[in-house]
Amino acid sequence: MSLLGKAGRAPAAQESGFAAHRAGVDRLLASYRAIPPDANVRLAKKTSNLFRARAKNPAPGLDVSGLNQVIAVDREARTADVAGMTTYEDLVATTLRYGLAPLVVPQLKTITLGGAVTGLGIESTSFRNGLPHESVLEIDVLTGAGEIVTATRDGAHADLFRGFPNSYGTLGYSTRLRIELEAVEPYVALRHIRFHELRELEATMAQIIADRSYAGERVDYLDGVVFSADESYLTVGRQTDEPGPTSDYTGMNIYYRSIQHDSTTPKRDRLTISDYLWRWDTDWFWCSRAFGTQNPKIRRFWPKKYLRSSFYWKLIALDHKYHIGDKLEARQGNLPRERVVQDIEVPIERTADFLDWFLREIPIEPIWLCPLRLRDTEGEQPWPLYPLEPGRTYVNVGFWSAVPTVAGQIEGAANRAIEDEVSRLDGHKSLYSDAYYSEEDFAALYYGGDTYRQLKRTYDPDHRLLDLYSKAVQRK
Repeated sequence: MSLLGKAGRAPAAQESGFAAHRAGVDRLLASYRAIPPDANVRLAKKTSNLFRARAKNPAPGLDVSGLNQVIAVDREARTADVAGMTTYEDLVATTLRYGLAPLVVPQLKTITLGGAVTGLGIESTSFRNGLPHESVLEIDVLTGAGEIVTATRDGAHADLFRGFPNSYGTLGYSTRLRIELEAVEPYVALRHIRFHELRELEATMAQIIADRSYAGERVDYLDGVVFSADESYLTVGRQTDEPGPTSDYTGMNIYYRSIQHDSTTPKRDRLTISDYLWRWDTDWFWCSRAFGTQNPKIRRFWPKKYLRSSFYWKLIALDHKYHIGDKLEARQGNLPRERVVQDIEVPIERTADFLDWFLREIPIEPIWLCPLRLRDTEGEQPWPLYPLEPGRTYVNVGFWSAVPTVAGQIEGAANRAIEDEVSRLDGHKSLYSDAYYSEEDFAALYYGGDTYRQLKRTYDPDHRLLDLYSKAVQRK
């Protein structure tokens, strides 16, 4: 994509955006050079969308303060150049002004574009648009060696381009990404379809993905919620420019509760495109109930600006720091609960199998469902560190809560059982939260044979960055 106009000069706003970005990259490089050579290189950021704890790092971190803006949007080419630490909230606010949106917009506003690419992201367009990294056209990466390299699908650093997804910052950090965008309409018309049997839901989901339609209407968005074995839903969305009333789930009304109904006829709803993209953020899916904000008596007085995932993250950070939840459990004579905050993927034909097992063994509800298919069909496993098969449909299953523990039980018993069941069903688990794999099993699942080790030798020869097992499992 060229950002130059007919006269060969970039528009003033784009020139300004790239100048600011270059200044941010300069600060980043200066902060890299200031880190002692025997210290691990990490980001100096106050917030994170990761749930796994990690050891404190006494060394200064990388200054990414200048890498949080949309650099330029090319409306005609439907692309955007975006700094790596830009949140999807800011990215979407910019692109929607052009009638455009990223091909996949993860559910929470504070997820960054760079984070979604190196750590994977997903949403209700993933059944047709794959995962966020598949819409990346080129990416600038600060490697462990302290160099900025530009990686593209077919360029000199194609190995890094392919290996960057699911590397979680252990190969480097993105400073700029050029991504594809798609045109969007101002509204999304929704239908919530109820199921009483999980296998019927599984079959209907597969048919919708094959047809890209349901009951004669086009489907642009698809996800689901399981409340119990006999109450589950698929929500199908269709973009539209038709005017009409819209619902608001940013105040007293709660989105996931609006899905539920008893009728055999799908329940209909409408949202603005912005409210649809952020429908899960107001209540962090359903996790806001842990803070009491779904109680109408509390919600009425809860400031609206704090009904968002970024504020709940602050409450979680306080709990981690002061062990508030554990202390409350102890007052009731209970052991600390085990945190089970995970997203996994299984082949679509094993979805009901996994859900049957999960509902029987793990006392958590609701459960989120989000189908996906890779866009990329080149090669058998185009993204080696998260080897999903091209042409095969998977379903992401998300569950986020905590479960009781038993005296003498092995640490992470529930999470370990989930890992075993997911592997048995030929699936994978995302690495943003607690993991308990042995080093051998982890390498078999996430290293792509020798791919990861070769990438580390090439782009982090002095081991300035943590390796993936240390970061994801050992939580260093």
